[in-house]
Amino acid sequence: MFTEFSRLPTHILLVHAVVVLLPLTAVLLVLCATWPAVRRRTGVVLPALALVSLGLVPLTTHAGEWLERRVSPSPLLHAHTELGDSLLPWAFGLFVVGAAVWLAHRLAASPLSDDAAGRPGGTVLRVALIVVAVVVAAGTVVQTYRVGESGARAAWQGQFSQQAAPRQHDDD
Repeated sequence: MFTEFSRLPTHILLVHAVVVLLPLTAVLLVLCATWPAVRRRTGVVLPALALVSLGLVPLTTHAGEWLERRVSPSPLLHAHTELGDSLLPWAFGLFVVGAAVWLAHRLAASPLSDDAAGRPGGTVLRVALIVVAVVVAAGTVVQTYRVGESGARAAWQGQFSQQAAPRQHDDD
């Protein structure tokens, strides 16, 4: 599978996409759930972005497992890999809720459709969908942060000095 790119482990490249796209999708989910003008303007972007984000998580995890077998084991690395496995359910939830927000407002028969003002149950469903969107978005962002922070610790803790190294000038 796709484990190296230009002689670099793909995990270190894919991680950047996951760390940007999951929180971006989470913010867009909350905006689309709460703000009809944003929802109408973004259209299918929300579920599409959520699907791309979801697909990147197992690719990144697989590339990380490949990389894990090629570096020295440590407790920090073990903690990172354990946390990394917990991100997929959040990404899946982000996709499901994103698709639900998009569909609920697109389907004419839905009490949440943009042309269904005053249909029974619309307010309760709208509030419930907003609450679920906020919970899933917040959980996704928090878990993405936790995984990323543990990965940074595993990669960098003890690998740099607090003091800057003296710089060598080319004209010396």
